Amino acid sequence: MDLATTLAQFNPHTTSPEQLAMQVAAWAEQAQKDAIKIALHDAEMHRKDTKIAALTLELAYHKRIKFCSTSEAFTAQQRDLFDETQETDLNAMQAELEQLASTPRVKNKPTGRKPLPAALPRIEHRHEPESCSCGACGQALVQIGEDITEQLDVEPARFFVQRHIRPQYACRQCETITAAAIPPSIIDGGLATPSLHAWVVIQKYQDHLPLYRIEQISARHGVAISRSTLAEWIGRIGVALHPLAERLSELLRQRQVLHADETPVPQLDPGKGKTKRAYLWAYRSNSLESGAPIVVFEFQSGRSGSHAQSFLTNWQGHLMVDDYGGYKHLFKQGITELACLAHARRKFFDLHAANQHPVAEEALQRIAQLYQLENEAAGYSREERQRWRAEHAKPRLEAMHLWLLNTRKTSAEGSALSRAIDYSLKRWPAILRYADSGHLPIDNNPIENAIRPIAIGKKNWLFAGSERAGKRAAAIQTLLATAKANGIEPFAWLKETLEKLPTCPNSRIDELLPLLT
Repeated sequence: MDLATTLAQFNPHTTSPEQLAMQVAAWAEQAQKDAIKIALHDAEMHRKDTKIAALTLELAYHKRIKFCSTSEAFTAQQRDLFDETQETDLNAMQAELEQLASTPRVKNKPTGRKPLPAALPRIEHRHEPESCSCGACGQALVQIGEDITEQLDVEPARFFVQRHIRPQYACRQCETITAAAIPPSIIDGGLATPSLHAWVVIQKYQDHLPLYRIEQISARHGVAISRSTLAEWIGRIGVALHPLAERLSELLRQRQVLHADETPVPQLDPGKGKTKRAYLWAYRSNSLESGAPIVVFEFQSGRSGSHAQSFLTNWQGHLMVDDYGGYKHLFKQGITELACLAHARRKFFDLHAANQHPVAEEALQRIAQLYQLENEAAGYSREERQRWRAEHAKPRLEAMHLWLLNTRKTSAEGSALSRAIDYSLKRWPAILRYADSGHLPIDNNPIENAIRPIAIGKKNWLFAGSERAGKRAAAIQTLLATAKANGIEPFAWLKETLEKLPTCPNSRIDELLPLLT
């Protein structure tokens, strides 16, 4: 009941002072609640208006860049990749605008899309209504036609068509029509099934194929899927999957021990017709702790340590990193540094590989003993591993530290040997730290293994087409890398996720994450 109705029913002549006081207090409380609701609504509308304005401006900028003359400076291959990135970004921004506007997508006018090849096998699915009786009068329904839609589906190296037939039934008395509902999907009314969408995503982000190559692959199978269509799929799927990647980032920051590293990624600079250096920052959970492994990638325009500080805001724990100075500020804010023994080993390995240096060989042997101890403790519990390290690893580390100090006194200043020793001595407290625990990692290899496919893929896709494309790739790579770390087949997981995502509430988003439970 609203306030106006309550006032209209209120009679002061029949109300005691106590009742009047209670009624006034109730009105004041209701008025306060209404004011809070209005303020929250106004704040949400302002947020949406601001976001819509920013997206509209970005959309206009990308449209201008797409057709400007400077883009002609690219090579043919660069132009192809630039075009598909622009098309994908435009569709992604359009999808975000539709989400903010809370209005259904307005379907474009027919564009003369070619019918699906008749030679492809058809798998028919009949969708009958839940009841063949009229819901209004109970009379039997009479079929008057069928609504037939066809979606292109794929199995690896085999295209086929999923044919959905929904009989339409009518009630002669009520003049109503009943048919099975069309399930929601990532792209309403789209040509492709979730399986085909997943295949395209895997081809692009796990097999590192540009869209023009995927277009060529489908054409070889007699199916014409234009790059603009592929770009639309990638853009809209990227927007749909982004909340899952964000949730993985939140869960990762709940862990107490993390690995971190970064790798350069060329990013296209449309205004200059060439590339500039951006970075893909990578974070991973610790394999020696409980919980499913999580890998998170974050695309940033530079290598400034402020990017790691922003990602790890308010996080406290142990962080395993290399000697890059961008992380140093984090260790002044309560985060505990862990140093990678594999990086220290690499300095001596390079020296030994160059000239078979005997001191480097001894350093490698000492480090090999430490890794052998870790292998022997692979199946131990946290408490057992801590006792094992204290008994076996820590004495060897202390002996190695003393040996390094003595060897450094006799090594020439500025020599390769002195630089290798200085690297270890400089970071020795952080290197030694793992031996006092049963759960801290010995090196940063897990995150380097997660980054390695990205480094290999750069040889194929050459560069990120835009900052938005880089962030979209980072989000999707986060999901695929996490699935791989959990031993989950990425294509099967992604196919199932794209089927469930349109109807999954935010409160159950964790059920879709590629994590072993």
